[in-house]
Amino acid sequence: MITIKIGTRKSKLAMWQTETVAEALERNGVRTAITSMDTKGDKILDTSIAKIGSKGVFTEELEEQLAGGMTDIAVHSAKDMQSTLPDGFELIAFSEREKVNDVLVSELKDIDLEDSSRKIRIGTSSVRRVALLKHFYPHVETVEMRGNLQTRIAKMQGGDCDALMLAFAGVKRMGYEGMIIHTFDETTFIPPVGQGCIAVEAAANLTPEKIKVVRSSVNSSESEACLLAERAFLRKLEGGCSIPAFGHATLNGDELVICGGLASLDGSKILKRTEKGAKENAVKIGEMLGEYILHNGGRELLEEIRDAQNS
Repeated sequence: MITIKIGTRKSKLAMWQTETVAEALERNGVRTAITSMDTKGDKILDTSIAKIGSKGVFTEELEEQLAGGMTDIAVHSAKDMQSTLPDGFELIAFSEREKVNDVLVSELKDIDLEDSSRKIRIGTSSVRRVALLKHFYPHVETVEMRGNLQTRIAKMQGGDCDALMLAFAGVKRMGYEGMIIHTFDETTFIPPVGQGCIAVEAAANLTPEKIKVVRSSVNSSESEACLLAERAFLRKLEGGCSIPAFGHATLNGDELVICGGLASLDGSKILKRTEKGAKENAVKIGEMLGEYILHNGGRELLEEIRDAQNS
């Protein structure tokens, strides 16, 4: 019997994702062994992701385990993955996708985003969410909020903010659906690349036998097509968690449709475009979207964003 050694972050959400992958493998007759750790992104909570540097913030230590053979696969939130992996690593499976929307979570039931007369403080660590909130709801105050879901909720309950803006997937998986007071329309508040999906990473030298069993147990072909397009788009922008980029692909039969773009940090500019084509051309479609954004103001906007973040 094959044994697959799985590496993961220690947070409750990361463990939920890992146990979901392990259960899928075990249903296929595979033994699993889980090793958990805190990554740089988990340990440094007083600095924004953009300031830490987005490449490998949540993955670097897990990749060291993969490279050293201590683990066979690492389980991640797909949205945490850098658009270009280091040499010697690849994503070998993508789970079936949860609903992709952003949501507001709060103990206050009377929050109305349209009411500009009332001061509302929303906690988030995402530059994309901050930019979109500033664009659509400029009267809202955003509060930098790092840490796992339970930590953020505790901070909100302690008065640091009135509500948290989070991914529906994580809120549902951790059992906090009852605290959702607003769901953002995914066609307006377009999610980040990969939101709602679990990604499985491996070293390139993982045996074909193990790759095959992981893919047959975990991989969703629909999610894979969409994520390949989204990640190709983000790769063209050379982006990660530190830029306010967004991209969401869906399948309509055999046609893949991706809507994505880029916002300025202050939300004053939003570049957006939709591309579509046959799903077997997913990577090419994502690259076309990235090229369009870059050639229609995106390159200059990226320069502005990086200058502001480095100042």
